[in-house]
Amino acid sequence: MRFNERAQLDTSQVDDARGRSFPGGKAGMAGGGLGIIGLIFAVLFGVDPALFEGSGTAPAQSSGGTISSTSTQLASECRSGADANRQADCRVVAVVNSVQNYWNAEFAASGRRYTAAATQIYSSRTYTGCGSATSAVGPFYCPADKTVYLDLGFWDELSNRFGAPGVFAEAYVVAHEYGHHVQDLLGAMKLVGKDTQGANSKAVRLELQADCYAGVWAKHAASTKDASGQALISELTTQDISQGLAAAAAVGDDRIQQSAASRVTPETWTHGSSAQRQRWFTTGYQTGDPSRCDTFGASSL
Repeated sequence: MRFNERAQLDTSQVDDARGRSFPGGKAGMAGGGLGIIGLIFAVLFGVDPALFEGSGTAPAQSSGGTISSTSTQLASECRSGADANRQADCRVVAVVNSVQNYWNAEFAASGRRYTAAATQIYSSRTYTGCGSATSAVGPFYCPADKTVYLDLGFWDELSNRFGAPGVFAEAYVVAHEYGHHVQDLLGAMKLVGKDTQGANSKAVRLELQADCYAGVWAKHAASTKDASGQALISELTTQDISQGLAAAAAVGDDRIQQSAASRVTPETWTHGSSAQRQRWFTTGYQTGDPSRCDTFGASSL
């Protein structure tokens, strides 16, 4: 995956909170005893607010996804697609720009209004509308403040621990989290209710739909443009899509359970199997049609 070197990046969509001090005391997770990897397994690519401590609103954020960050480093370093090709944080900016560009156009085409969501890059711990969180939670979307949270150290986890390296694997994670934002805007999150576990549960259907939405974006990624009309992404290959599929498989509930306990228990699944996650990402990518992502209406996952 390569970004157009002439494309201009919009860093207002990304809050660089690395090194920022947050109020609220020591961060912690309810439930205890899970450890870092256990917490990542529990909420990877989707967040259970019960795992957070307290509640509140993330500081330095205004409505509509625009950030008033105290740091100007991201804005000064991430100006173009050339910067995105060199730096991980600039890649996040470029992918966020591309994903939101697509969904803004898609919502407009269907007569809806897309409300932008921010992404916050943080280190170690942060304070969110869902409560205080540490990087142990992994990437997540918080519906309370409509923000995607990401510690870039997770890219090392994705590559080394989950065996899913590559720039597009990272992009898949971001696109999946923005899939949750789309679900939030469309009301799909309200459909889950108390059906939070099991291979056919609504929680799994929510996660698989976010995978499908990530695939839909991937189909249209090369068509997304910056504010001046320049293409944001200059190259997206079959190898890139393979990286996305590898990442989807790596975080399947069955794969995670096999790795952690050598026993697969579908009745406890919250995100879907490796095969299911790949299938729904592929559905989105092959069709490029969000309406084909109706996992809640599907008789078979």
